[in-house]
Amino acid sequence: MEQNIICKVSEMEATPAYVFDIDALNSRISHMKEVLGNRVTLCYAMKANPFLVKAMSSKIDKYEVCSPGEMRICERDGIPMKQIVFSGVNKEIDDIDRVIKTYEGQGIFTVESLSQLALLETCAKVRDKKLSVLLRLSSGNQFGMDWETIKGIIEQREKYPHQNMLGLQLYSGTQKKKLTAIKKELDMLDERIIELLNACQFEVQILEYGPGLSVPYFQTDREEDDEQLNGLKELLDQMKYQGEVHLEMGRYIAAFCGCYITKIVDLKENFKEKYCIIDGGINHLNYYGQIMGMKVPRYRHLYDGERPDAEEKWNICGSLCTSADVLVKKLMLKKPELDDILVFENTGAYSVTEGIYLFLSRDLPTIFFYSEKEGLRMVRQRMETDSLNSEQL
Repeated sequence: MEQNIICKVSEMEATPAYVFDIDALNSRISHMKEVLGNRVTLCYAMKANPFLVKAMSSKIDKYEVCSPGEMRICERDGIPMKQIVFSGVNKEIDDIDRVIKTYEGQGIFTVESLSQLALLETCAKVRDKKLSVLLRLSSGNQFGMDWETIKGIIEQREKYPHQNMLGLQLYSGTQKKKLTAIKKELDMLDERIIELLNACQFEVQILEYGPGLSVPYFQTDREEDDEQLNGLKELLDQMKYQGEVHLEMGRYIAAFCGCYITKIVDLKENFKEKYCIIDGGINHLNYYGQIMGMKVPRYRHLYDGERPDAEEKWNICGSLCTSADVLVKKLMLKKPELDDILVFENTGAYSVTEGIYLFLSRDLPTIFFYSEKEGLRMVRQRMETDSLNSEQL
């Protein structure tokens, strides 16, 4: 993010704030599609940052929706149902029925359990529609179903005449820094797909896979480049399965487009430890693997005038009344002063929704979009939260 854009946010006294670079976001999606090739469909896991749904609509192929609220966001943003994969471990009958009725069975629905399978069949039968579904394979947790359950469903698929079983879905986790883990999963999926063909005469048409590629959040992480993307493309090309692949990604798409801007509001020294208090905190900034500020994220310290070259170690703490509100310990800064700005990079994913936003009834941060065409545009004003933490009349 260019420094002059950040300075505009500071001049507006709008901190704490997020700024999402929409040009960078769409450029990244275009580049990913170019590297991965035409066989791959990019599916954005919108839980990573729902604010970006409409902004990327001209570039992204599909959206993974995991809740009724996320579905309503897509509806407000004008996303066609044919681009939506309706996922989530808790699907309620009223929500499924409304979606089937409204969109006449369009889209793809994931199946997380036998009871979800029955629910989808019931709703589709009532509306006389045939749904496209993917069976989610569990990676050993509460999500999806084990292999024997999925194989049993396929063997008895005639019992579910209102569902067109297109294939499998697998997502096992995020921040995979080694392609060997992804290769192991793709090899396993190859074996499962072949087994379904040989044992059940079932041909997988779509494989939806979440590779969980890593994002370099901390200074000790390697710089992001095309090594992961090229490696993933090579692994997909090597598969025996050569059908349609949907890659479900959230963090890897969105993280790089965002920064979090916060202002220093107090400085102190306790027991020979230096502390910067900022107007934000861990309620707004949540890096994967943060570990109580022990890792140093990619950041910038912006200030007016001259500062000494010598750097000092400062503990960066937020505005919450909890000792857990530590963003970074022993961050090297050049003699910080009140109203200096700290910018934390790669915050385009998760921080905007994953923080403990209601704790202490602190305001929600301002959110800006930036593009060359529209400049800096506020898309959400600073919002009070105290009304959510008290009785509603």
